[in-house]
Amino acid sequence: MRTICLILLGLPAIAAAQQKPNILLIFADDMGYKDCGFTGSDKFETPNIDALAKSGMVFNNAYAGAGNCAPSRACLLSGSYGPRHGVYAVGSTTRGPKNLMRMVPVKNTTGLKPAFVTIAEALKKQGYSTCIFGKWHLGNKLGSTPKDQGFDVYSDERANNPNKKIEGIDDPKGVFSLTNATIDFINANDKKPFFAYLAHHAIHSTQEALPATLAKFKAKGLNNKDAMYAACIYDFDASIGLLMKFLKDSGMDKNTLIIFTSDNGATQASSQEPLRGNKGSYYEGGIREPLIASWPGYIKPSTTNNTPIINLDLYPTFLALAGNKNINLDGENLLPIFYGDKENTQRKEIFWHFPGYLDNPVIRGRDSIFRTRPVTAMRKGDWKILLYHEEWLLDGGKNKITTNNAIELYNLKDDEGERKNQANINPAKRDEMLQGLLNWLKKTNAPMPVKIDATHQLEPGGSAVSED
Repeated sequence: MRTICLILLGLPAIAAAQQKPNILLIFADDMGYKDCGFTGSDKFETPNIDALAKSGMVFNNAYAGAGNCAPSRACLLSGSYGPRHGVYAVGSTTRGPKNLMRMVPVKNTTGLKPAFVTIAEALKKQGYSTCIFGKWHLGNKLGSTPKDQGFDVYSDERANNPNKKIEGIDDPKGVFSLTNATIDFINANDKKPFFAYLAHHAIHSTQEALPATLAKFKAKGLNNKDAMYAACIYDFDASIGLLMKFLKDSGMDKNTLIIFTSDNGATQASSQEPLRGNKGSYYEGGIREPLIASWPGYIKPSTTNNTPIINLDLYPTFLALAGNKNINLDGENLLPIFYGDKENTQRKEIFWHFPGYLDNPVIRGRDSIFRTRPVTAMRKGDWKILLYHEEWLLDGGKNKITTNNAIELYNLKDDEGERKNQANINPAKRDEMLQGLLNWLKKTNAPMPVKIDATHQLEPGGSAVSED
């Protein structure tokens, strides 16, 4: 971890007498990188999200903190990588056929421990009113609820059943009620700066849509499955349009940083081609996300940035914006990039660590059984390495590096679909990347899966599919 400092020199100044900027974080659920118009979809229509993209900066290489829901949200709210908070999955890390698991995975932590100071707690100390409307997914035990971890207001009628129909056909996936709740919160807290975390249930399966919206996409010739997915996205986008209109009409947009992104890649209901994989995978289709930063007068409109970033960067960014100049986190302060300094980031690499098993294979995944097996991944510049621990720890490690299939190496600039493994083609780059990854595992004291033997056995249960 490192110390994040707010760099004031050369950045647009916020007058001391002016209220601290508001922060609105819109977090989609299972919305893939290719599910938006502004990222190139020719099937899905997102006019309001596209307008938001034009109003600010689009990040072309933005990543989730993990390949599925709970761990990604833990990274977001803690500003820390997985080995520090221990949240790796929803439920068990032993998901899938046990007879095909070669290792005992690291046991999952199902929620953020109270010792973690969440982004909401940190912003409260800076004088912010805080709320979360929608999906929490980080524990409901005493000490782990939203109100225990810094949120003044929390409401989610679907908390224990994401597919529950609250208001039937008038409020698909709760997109409009969650939006209205956010607007009500903002109206009720106009005397203090606010941090509003709008954590939608859309686009997560099972999709829902207004009848008229579904009819619109069926009329385009889409089959029932694709029409429902497209309609769900369209209604979700419409709810965002209502929120943007409210902010603009009230004039609050001028003092509000808006971030739009998603928790992980799309399910297999939506192909992420040319990206490989989907939700749960640590290929690009499982972790690359749409991400927009908009703030009139501070972030130049219609701009793009290719800097690799990850969702745990948002914590130090928000804290720097609020005036906290000194905080120790894994994430990086993105304000210099927001303000136009494309090269100002001190991070050299981004990491992911998943020491478990996720069932249900993904399209063009690594195997036909699991979405992923135990793996650690790193991106550095245009290069990405994936280290699979079964083959690495059980099949000879460095001594068999050319034959054990433990390492995959890709140049994402030339091969964003991760089709051409260069591990044996470019051994110098492979060894450089591998050493960086191994150093990080050691630095973070990352827990590792172990070989199944008489001492280490898989725990009973845990093979059923969990809602994620």
